Amino acid sequence: MALTDQTARVRVGEELPGEVIDQYLKAHIPGLEGTPRISQFPGGASNLTYLLEYANRELVLRRPPFGRKAKSAHDMGREYRILNQLNTGFPYCPKAYVYCTDESVIGAEFYVMERVNGIILRSDLPPELNFDVAQTRALCESFIDKLVELHNVDYQACGLGDLGKPEGYVKRQIEGWTERYERAMTPDAPTWEPVKRWLREKMPADHPKPGIIHNDYRFDNVILNPDNPMQIIGVLDWEMTTIGDPLMDLGNTLAYWIEATDPQPMQAMRKQPSHLPGMYTRQGFADYYAKRAGITIPCIDFYYTYGLFRLAGIIQQIYYRFYHGQTQDQRFAQFIVMNRLLEQKALEVIGQSQL
Repeated sequence: MALTDQTARVRVGEELPGEVIDQYLKAHIPGLEGTPRISQFPGGASNLTYLLEYANRELVLRRPPFGRKAKSAHDMGREYRILNQLNTGFPYCPKAYVYCTDESVIGAEFYVMERVNGIILRSDLPPELNFDVAQTRALCESFIDKLVELHNVDYQACGLGDLGKPEGYVKRQIEGWTERYERAMTPDAPTWEPVKRWLREKMPADHPKPGIIHNDYRFDNVILNPDNPMQIIGVLDWEMTTIGDPLMDLGNTLAYWIEATDPQPMQAMRKQPSHLPGMYTRQGFADYYAKRAGITIPCIDFYYTYGLFRLAGIIQQIYYRFYHGQTQDQRFAQFIVMNRLLEQKALEVIGQSQL
């Protein structure tokens, strides 16, 4: 099995016009040879990502999903700008080469960036890596270290001071995700009413030091060096990046972090090897983050619960498109089950919380 991330045949209904793209790219990126072989990266459930293999170069194309799109989501120009400017302070962003605003080319805006070739971890650690507990712990800490490093980037020096508004960030996130969730409701979706009420009641003040937040930081969005898999050489999927409270970003990441003691229904949702011996628990993750960031986090319950609710909102927006026949991707059929499991977990956290 190849350790580096592999592509697959393009999913039905998500094809790209190869000849048109080839003509467009050769007009904007000099030196491309031959015609591109187009395949698709199978991961991800939002923006679509394709590999374009020329005879002398590999490129990656990103475009929005088909069907209804949440307002302000899937902003290709914004993501292109982030890649180009954040790279000066956080050199793990792929280089972006061209941004196309002409939707007549492929039916949507898109951008093209370099391919960073490396290992991307999915649900399970590849057996070829054969990490022991100490190596797994080192990988986990490297993953957290990069998140701390991102949150400490001088975003003003990168020219990204206008990327977001940190004042009132926590309140806007709770209100915004409540609104987005309600707009994406389907008849079979849970209401999340007790959780929404608790989040409004327990809302903390904004963190005094805002930072660049990724908003989707997880193992399958980082690229590991094939020659040293403990080293992160790339971070992907910057579509939801903004400036805000770094602890809210921590909560987003914790929502994805299924630990070894979580019950089987939660284990079935696991998309990264966070359950392995050597990986921190969610509390251990937060404690290590706080130590490396030089801050104190008295309680993670609010941030974790927020992360669960926000993840449910993302899942429900995608499920809405599936429910209404705007995408045929069968992966999304079970998203409603995941939504219900997330609500159950959030209610469990609230029931045990000392906040």
